Amino acid sequence: MVDSQYYLPNDVGISALDCGEAFRLLSPHEQLYAHYVSRAAWYGGLAVLLQTSPESPAIYVLLQRLLRRQAAAQLEPVATAAGLTPEEFQAFLVYAAGVYANMGNYKSFGDTKFIPNLPQEKLKALVWQSQAFQDNPGEMEALWASCAGLMYSLEDKQKQLGLGDKGITTYFSGNCCLEDAELAQKFLDSKNLSAYNTRLFKREEEGGKRHYEVRLASAVKEESAMDGEAESQCGRFEFGEAVFEVRRGDYAPLMEKAAENLEKAKAYVANDNQRQMLEEYARSFRFGSIDAHKEGSRYWIKDKGPIVECYIGFIESYRDPFGSRGEFEGFVAVVNKAMSARFARLVSSAEVLLPELPWPADFEKDRFLTPDFTSLDVLTFAGSGIPAGINIPNYDDIRQTEGFKNVSLGNVLAVAYATQKEKLTFLEEADKVPPLPFSEPAGLGSAPPNTSLVPH
Repeated sequence: MVDSQYYLPNDVGISALDCGEAFRLLSPHEQLYAHYVSRAAWYGGLAVLLQTSPESPAIYVLLQRLLRRQAAAQLEPVATAAGLTPEEFQAFLVYAAGVYANMGNYKSFGDTKFIPNLPQEKLKALVWQSQAFQDNPGEMEALWASCAGLMYSLEDKQKQLGLGDKGITTYFSGNCCLEDAELAQKFLDSKNLSAYNTRLFKREEEGGKRHYEVRLASAVKEESAMDGEAESQCGRFEFGEAVFEVRRGDYAPLMEKAAENLEKAKAYVANDNQRQMLEEYARSFRFGSIDAHKEGSRYWIKDKGPIVECYIGFIESYRDPFGSRGEFEGFVAVVNKAMSARFARLVSSAEVLLPELPWPADFEKDRFLTPDFTSLDVLTFAGSGIPAGINIPNYDDIRQTEGFKNVSLGNVLAVAYATQKEKLTFLEEADKVPPLPFSEPAGLGSAPPNTSLVPH
């Protein structure tokens, strides 16, 4: 019997993030800015599938083919005809929601694999009876063949994300181990290259030396120096008893689409900081330059209190087993003015409050830089999960000297208070009621686990 932790329960919560009014209140100029940055985020966000597991991209495309051709209501009678019970069809919908919410078949919080909670032959029967299969049987059969086995596999190594024999990762080729990751990091440090937008692939030995390929996420594949570089980051390098080849072009079609839409968004910026920010982000995605992304982040920090807030790039490194490579993430949100005013009062009191916290000053930054702390309603969030808040950029050299932004995602927070108390986790029954009346006005809380969030 399969452990229930590898299924998503049929009663999982699906919560709509209310952003319709926030978008309608934008000017046409602001709406187009939000639109094009959102498109950049969605295109770039598809890279997360490639960053999660070998089978995630094929599972995603299979679901897209099924559900674009027939909505859930249209697919339900097809499922019944194919022999699925109502509970099994619900399990299929829950699995699809889980893949979309996590951008892959591993949980974004916990890194555990989840599989469909219905027999494999039942899901296959649904695929074969679907209109998508009738329209293009060859493609659908090939998609199923490429992902069905791994979709359902719970071999020990495939139960969680990890490096080497500890789990699955696509940040490294399957023959890499911790020793390879450590050596690659030393090489990257020696070349002053960030690992944030890279993947590592171990090749066959050459002349008795270990051979690695470092792939940079970029639209262009040429290895020549980009504007501003004295010499190219790319090429073949001897490093001790190993050979490293640094190449551009990872996720190239997606990076090109992301850069194209950022260029289109430039026509609708509110100020010069936003224009230069988008230019640097697009340059980063085209050439695989983290330095360009850092420069864009500096302009982003300077863009205080924008009506439309956004950030995009290879950001969080939680899902890299070695903790160095960033998962792609992009969000667009609109300022919630009332909640932001409360946060502004909190920030203005920070220097008085910080010394009262129960830890020594050594745990704080060397110098307190007043952050921009804003409450936002999410319009778009492309990535493996929507957090309740963000503290970025993650580049410590920028955070120490130039600052950062705290972003609270108000309509994500609101989901917690719409959740029935019996669905809340990590609380004893007696503790579930008292905190709730005081949480929402204060802007505290987070989306509960096992909740899929859908902007609408």
